[in-house]
Amino acid sequence: MDEIKIGKFIAERRKAKNLTQAQLADLLFVTDRAVSKWECGRSLPDSSIMLDLCKILGITVNELLTGEELEMNNYNEQAENNLLELTKQKEEADKRLLSIEIVLGIISSIFLFALIGVAIFIVYKNNELAWLAITLIVFGFVVFLVGCFFAVRIEQKAGYYECKACGHRYIPTYRQTLFAPHMGRSRYMKCPKCGKKTYNKKVISKE
Repeated sequence: MDEIKIGKFIAERRKAKNLTQAQLADLLFVTDRAVSKWECGRSLPDSSIMLDLCKILGITVNELLTGEELEMNNYNEQAENNLLELTKQKEEADKRLLSIEIVLGIISSIFLFALIGVAIFIVYKNNELAWLAITLIVFGFVVFLVGCFFAVRIEQKAGYYECKACGHRYIPTYRQTLFAPHMGRSRYMKCPKCGKKTYNKKVISKE
């Protein structure tokens, strides 16, 4: 997906509608800096506002993602290519998120054990500072739990869970993910399709 081409196309359509970057930004409830980034090819519009953007510019989402106006004989083929490209980008983004989850878990765990070690050392050197040791341990657990919260949120959002019984792939709620017993990235949850409870493994793609 050519972000430079898409950006130029957005700028062309905006000017054709006699809109400034600031005016377009106001219509979409974003900053003019965001519009500038799109038009310079440094980022793409968020999927949540793509439909509104296309409506304002008088184009289709397919044309937006292609970066040009399309004729009907090329429309379906280009739509399929855009869909494949978006799917690929999502899978790559999900892989990066799951890598971040691992790093986050490791860092929060190291931080907790480091503070426990410091607390033990403090008590060993001076029993009167036990209050400080307890404070450090509590703080370490708080940071650890916050890290776990965000790690589970990442795991829930990135990719899908695949039911071991029927093969259905789905995204559970955060609550279901948080309270499900797990082994690695497999979690014991109820499949929304077949209703069976099994260890559903984490996968990246929808199919």
